[in-house]
Amino acid sequence: MNYVFIVSDGTGGTAARALNAALTQFSGMDVTIERRTGVRSEEQISGVVQEAAETRGFIVHTLVTNELRDYMLNMGRLHNVETIDLMGPLLERLTRHLHVSPMEKPGLFSQLNADYFRRIETMEFALHHDDGLRVNDIKQAEIVLVGVSRTFKTPLSIYLAFKQWLVANVPIILGVEPPPILFDLPPGKVFGLTMDTRRLALLRSVRAQYLKNTVGDYADLDFVRREAVYALKIFDRSPKWPVINVTGKPIEEIASEILAIAKQMRDE
Repeated sequence: MNYVFIVSDGTGGTAARALNAALTQFSGMDVTIERRTGVRSEEQISGVVQEAAETRGFIVHTLVTNELRDYMLNMGRLHNVETIDLMGPLLERLTRHLHVSPMEKPGLFSQLNADYFRRIETMEFALHHDDGLRVNDIKQAEIVLVGVSRTFKTPLSIYLAFKQWLVANVPIILGVEPPPILFDLPPGKVFGLTMDTRRLALLRSVRAQYLKNTVGDYADLDFVRREAVYALKIFDRSPKWPVINVTGKPIEEIASEILAIAKQMRDE
């Protein structure tokens, strides 16, 4: 039995992929791979080297700190264990080429991967729960935006999703009762959006022109006023819903206001 120990201060995924790619060139060989992750101390390295010595295995590692790489090399020599440093030579060459020292922070790559996949998750959630879609599973959302058309619900959802929040938005339509599930959500999750009616009518008129005036009274100022009043009456039914006036504010400012209020309400 041939043993190979993967040692990493992170998850060991990088070393595992490199090792498995190399092993495809050795068809039929019986190799047992042991992964030791989160190795960030000399004591942990000593333990792995001892295991490798007892099994006559060797070590492949991706340790990012100079001290631990040196310690691994010395312990391997002391116990007659072969150690292969996958990260050190690359970091050294990059240091020479970029004229800057590496941060030597373990787990950065794993954190980048986690952030990347979280952002994909939140972006997909926002798109799948835009404009009242899939309202039955809206409880999964961390933030729910409610308002009449053109109060920035969708761009706010996308922006907050990029910030790794699970966001849904639900439209308020004159004369249409909102989904009952909205009123069951806990405080700090649902936010009402309002806007000056003249500004809102102007934004809608631009939209109506784009749609070649096929939207009826959508941009009519009187209709906009009645729909805005209807939305406020719905907000009044849930006093714990913060109401944000988005008139003249950039998306970033509105999002910061929402997040600040959400944090305050959830901390109370």
